[in-house]
Amino acid sequence: MAKKDTFRIVTRGTDGNLLIRDYMSCDPIIDSHQQIGTDDCSTDLELRGMPVFRGLIGPMPEGKTVVRYESPEVFESLTKEWGAAKPRRRTRRPSKKQVEAAATVS
Repeated sequence: MAKKDTFRIVTRGTDGNLLIRDYMSCDPIIDSHQQIGTDDCSTDLELRGMPVFRGLIGPMPEGKTVVRYESPEVFESLTKEWGAAKPRRRTRRPSKKQVEAAATVS
């Protein structure tokens, strides 16, 4: 298993864009946020024991080596976007447009 060695903070700027900051340790985060506990129930075993901070949602895994924390506003908006995204439907047979396009190419 790869070690989680990058700590990522995702917030939203005043212009509405996402601001992403990466740190090589959690020390700078501890200096700017109050630690209120440690994660003891994550299904990702590498996150267990990671700090939990007041005002941030997390820790959550992002890839193999990144621990992600989000502001509550970013967490809510990204969760809504993720929930509203409709999965692409797969069809078993080609649509009429695909059949017509294939016929014109041949």
